Amino acid sequence: MLIGLGFTPLLAAVVCLVANTPPVPFGPVGVPTIMMISVTNINSTVMTRTIGSDMAILALVIPFLVLVVISGFKRTIEVWPAALVAGFSYAVTCFVVSHHLGVELPAIISSFVSIVCLVVFLRFWRPKQIWRFAYDSSDPTQAKTRYTRRQVLTAWSPYFLLMSIMSFWGTPAFTRFVQNKLHWVLNIPHWPGLDGIVYRTSPIVDVPTMYPASYRWDFLTAPGTAMLICAIATMAILRISPSRGLKVFRATCHELVFALLTLATVVGIGFLANYSGISYTLGLACASYTGKLFPIVSPVIGWLGVFLTGSVTSAAALFGKLQQVTATQTGINPVLTTSANLFGGVAGKLISPQSIAIACAATGLVGRETDIFRKTIKYSLALLGLVILIVLLEAWVVPGVIPKDPGAAPKHLAFLR
Repeated sequence: MLIGLGFTPLLAAVVCLVANTPPVPFGPVGVPTIMMISVTNINSTVMTRTIGSDMAILALVIPFLVLVVISGFKRTIEVWPAALVAGFSYAVTCFVVSHHLGVELPAIISSFVSIVCLVVFLRFWRPKQIWRFAYDSSDPTQAKTRYTRRQVLTAWSPYFLLMSIMSFWGTPAFTRFVQNKLHWVLNIPHWPGLDGIVYRTSPIVDVPTMYPASYRWDFLTAPGTAMLICAIATMAILRISPSRGLKVFRATCHELVFALLTLATVVGIGFLANYSGISYTLGLACASYTGKLFPIVSPVIGWLGVFLTGSVTSAAALFGKLQQVTATQTGINPVLTTSANLFGGVAGKLISPQSIAIACAATGLVGRETDIFRKTIKYSLALLGLVILIVLLEAWVVPGVIPKDPGAAPKHLAFLR
């Protein structure tokens, strides 16, 4: 889309990587945050609200950073009101939606509201000087394509439909109806060969307790099911034939097969680390070596995890329990460190090999991955520094701003033997 608007492929790739930071924990209908909740068993409402507040702070900065990438600092100052409107509208919406509607919708609703607010603002405000690329045409009579209202509404209809369905899908009433009335849930309360075998013991807990192993799949209320329904409805609205839809579906599965296998494997490694005691051992080691300074290390772990795996979801699966155990042993709020893992991970997305490879494939820059890396590494480190500063303020200056998990154990978590 950016290339179609006149951006060079390299600049388009860098802009997209920088801009794709505030939506990351909620981007794929909240899957990264859901994974962190699943791994740590932290209250979903507390985790969603905490990371939503963090992303709201980051959203205030990103529009300015995107403009710096495009035109430099001096030109950015000339259009700071527009950047402020875009960032502030996103931040407020993200905060409200994450606090009241759940984990699935903050990214898409906030983005939509930000676009609308910026378009309305630009109806009444214009910069003194219009900045253009050096290769742009300055002819004001250049022909422009006009679209009817129906065409515009049709183009936006998939996003309207997605927001509507996801808003309904995430309501507690719908979840209760599916679970209590329809009973469309796959539940295995005692996983064979594992449940009742692993025990938690000292030095994490005072009394040895069993580490339960179960599996539950809410396939109807899962966000992916809602997105599948949206896709089928969109085919009808856009008059896409079933044969063409199946062709696109097969092509998408073929393109994502290795990504899906990688994600499934990483998630498996994460749970293996938890049930074998690796996560707890590493957490105790971090607690002994870092102590109260762990809030500095916590975002860096998330940053490195995303750089290595290419996914905030995978980083949550691998290091979520480590963050939780270390925080508990050092007397820090575990909600702070687990959310910091997601918070730091968004900065790692700029330099993760997976993200850069996708950007190169989308912009026709295959083979120029190092060029993009050199462009994005400085922005990634700058964002990581900002994240560390925010986490330190939340840990040491205003610790009460991060809510505590109401279901957390008062003293210790767990250890495996």
